[in-house]
Amino acid sequence: MINPSYAKKSVTIKEVARAAGVSAQTVSRVLNDRPDVSDETRQRVRDIINQLGYSPNIIARSLIQGRSNTIGVVGYGLGYYGPSRTLTGVERQANELGYSTLLSLLREPDLTAGESILSNLLMRKVDGIIWAVPEIGEHRSILLEAIQSAPVPVVFINMQPREGLAVVAVDNNAGGRQATLHLLARGCRRVGIIAGPDTWWESRQREAGWRSAMLESGQFNEDDLRRLKVSGDWYPSSGERGLEVLLEQNPELDAVFAFNDPMALGALKAARRLNRRVPDEIAIVGFDDIPEANFYTPSLTTLRQPLLELGASAVRLLHQVLSQPENPYIFPEQIWLQSELVVRESSLR
Repeated sequence: MINPSYAKKSVTIKEVARAAGVSAQTVSRVLNDRPDVSDETRQRVRDIINQLGYSPNIIARSLIQGRSNTIGVVGYGLGYYGPSRTLTGVERQANELGYSTLLSLLREPDLTAGESILSNLLMRKVDGIIWAVPEIGEHRSILLEAIQSAPVPVVFINMQPREGLAVVAVDNNAGGRQATLHLLARGCRRVGIIAGPDTWWESRQREAGWRSAMLESGQFNEDDLRRLKVSGDWYPSSGERGLEVLLEQNPELDAVFAFNDPMALGALKAARRLNRRVPDEIAIVGFDDIPEANFYTPSLTTLRQPLLELGASAVRLLHQVLSQPENPYIFPEQIWLQSELVVRESSLR
């Protein structure tokens, strides 16, 4: 039985150790997520921590370890569903592991702003950095030299893999392929795409997945595929206009894969206005699985991105490095996460 008097005062690590029947050093290992603790002991210590309401003294720990227990996070595009959810995952996981976060937002992913933010974070003595800016154009390539020379470890989210970098990314190529194969399996013959901006690496990867599935079907060549593509800007209006253009270029179009759900919503609106029944005459698939996707009319088939897990995985990867002070810059291999196809009415022909 846990003594209720503990709740009336600040609980110490020694009291946690005494209640769990282990040493203070073992409790410390659990708090720092060290591997040299058995699963049974780790769970017992965590249960005691929860029962006693123990909260590590972050300031004291940072002074002992010579660390700030602060992670610098660089983000962009909070107006988009994907980046905003990813940053939520970063913040939640950082909080669980005892880190505070210092968020800096890029208005545009240009070289000057990126270097300034990087310099500012380093001046604030962050322990590590999570670079959660989509790979748009050449901004990351230009910044890589400066980032790689930083005196703290850096984890990238959703960027093209490069040797020597720690990257956590969604496999957009596989997602694009899965969406296309689903439409072809439902009997669709001409699958067009409403892509995101060509400067976005994620969009190019989804297009590559679509292209490979279409070419492997043996029904299309590269000229056909060029006529089956339009590019949008991630917003619903571009999806609406995109479907109009695709139908003008391809009157026999019977399916559309929109590279995010808002553009798919715009495509659904255009289909209603043009009297194209969904899914009987034209099937539509989106990407992201935003909360509203199940409430569209018809409900939207889409690829569900593990966005919270994407952010959380980046924090855990950085934490793993920071927990190995003897080898602070040895990263595990890059982490790839998979999207899940969620089939709803918009593609059930």
